[in-house]
Amino acid sequence: MEGRLFTFLGAIGGHGQEWIILSHFILAIGIIFLIARAATRKMQLVPTGSQNVMEAYIGGIIAMGADTMGEKNARIYMPLIGSLGLVIFISNMMGVIPGFESATANINFTLSLALIVFVYYNYLGIKKNGFVNYFKHFMGPMPILAPLMFPIEIISHLSRIISLSFRLFGSIRGDDMFLMVLLMLVPWIVPLAGFFMLAAFGFLQAFIFMILTYVYIAGSIMMEEEDH
Repeated sequence: MEGRLFTFLGAIGGHGQEWIILSHFILAIGIIFLIARAATRKMQLVPTGSQNVMEAYIGGIIAMGADTMGEKNARIYMPLIGSLGLVIFISNMMGVIPGFESATANINFTLSLALIVFVYYNYLGIKKNGFVNYFKHFMGPMPILAPLMFPIEIISHLSRIISLSFRLFGSIRGDDMFLMVLLMLVPWIVPLAGFFMLAAFGFLQAFIFMILTYVYIAGSIMMEEEDH
């Protein structure tokens, strides 16, 4: 087992780090497809059951983004934000269940998600504003400040990769370690409170990742509004 905790998927393909991350990520994607299938199998004008839950989720994401970039833009970028939120939330919740592990408890996985967001919002900024105008914005309001502002802005944007990846990784890894110690010390009724707390933290981390992604995208595509 290479010193790792037992997992059901690890018992199938071994407890190597690569297999554990990949298998639990694929499982999370499978669960998301099943949820989407259940929500869209019998679409109704008045939603019930899983359709109602997913429509509430989509509406919540749009309302979240409307505060930062307006409802129209929030709807445009909702598929990306919603997909990231589902992947992160399901992965977080998976780690709360004994015998499974969170893919988000691995820095390689969270770093990949952060890089996706970083590349995408910079691509949108360049596409909408043009390459020169996009990076010209990094130089500050006055040309005299450009030598100071440009390096600061570059470092600020690069630090977003670290912020997104390490915040999610550190929180979920810490939750997994807390749960492991709790189950070792008191393996019966007492850990139930810990399960509820970890579930709340998992939801919170997914929410933070989504709202920050909205903020970064809004900052890259709404530079003119930001200047005003």
